[in-house]
Amino acid sequence: MNITMDSKDLSILTLLQQNGRMPISELATKLNMSDTPCLRRVKKMEESGVISGYFANISADSIGFNAIVYVFVRLTENSNANADMFESAVKKLIEIQECSVISGSHDYLLKIISRDLLSYESFIKQSIGNLRCVSSIESTVVLKQTFARCELPIDDTEKKSSFF
Repeated sequence: MNITMDSKDLSILTLLQQNGRMPISELATKLNMSDTPCLRRVKKMEESGVISGYFANISADSIGFNAIVYVFVRLTENSNANADMFESAVKKLIEIQECSVISGSHDYLLKIISRDLLSYESFIKQSIGNLRCVSSIESTVVLKQTFARCELPIDDTEKKSSFF
C-alpha cells in the first residue's frame, strides 16, 4: 500500500529507527509536534506496513552465535513448485536470517547464523541438504563482520527517490 509521506513522517521513521521504544511524547517533542498528531502518523505508518514491527537488536556473539555463513543454493529445476517448496521450508528455520532470490548461476542467497561451524554443518545436512528440490549448496564463511546495519538511509532517500 502506498501512502503519501512528508518530511515529518520521514523524521519520525529516522527517530524510531534509532530508538523503537521512544515514547510518543518524547518523539512528538523532538519533532515539535503534539502527541495526538504524532501518534496518528505512527499508527498510519504501522497500518500501511511502512513500519513492520519493533524488535531488540541482540548481539549474536554475546549469546553464543559465532558463525555467519552466506549460502548459495541452486534448485533442481526453476519451477514455481520447487520455489514454493524451498521458500516454505527455509522460512521455518530460525537459523536462516535472510533469504533472497538472486540472479546468476544460483537461485537463492541465504544468511545463516550458527553457534559454530560444526553446528552449521549439522544444520545444513539435516535441513536444506535434505530438500529434494535442492541441487547444490555452496557456503561462504564470514571470517569477521566489521559492521551490520538495521537502519535505512532515510535522509538520503528523501533527496534521491520519489517513492515517498
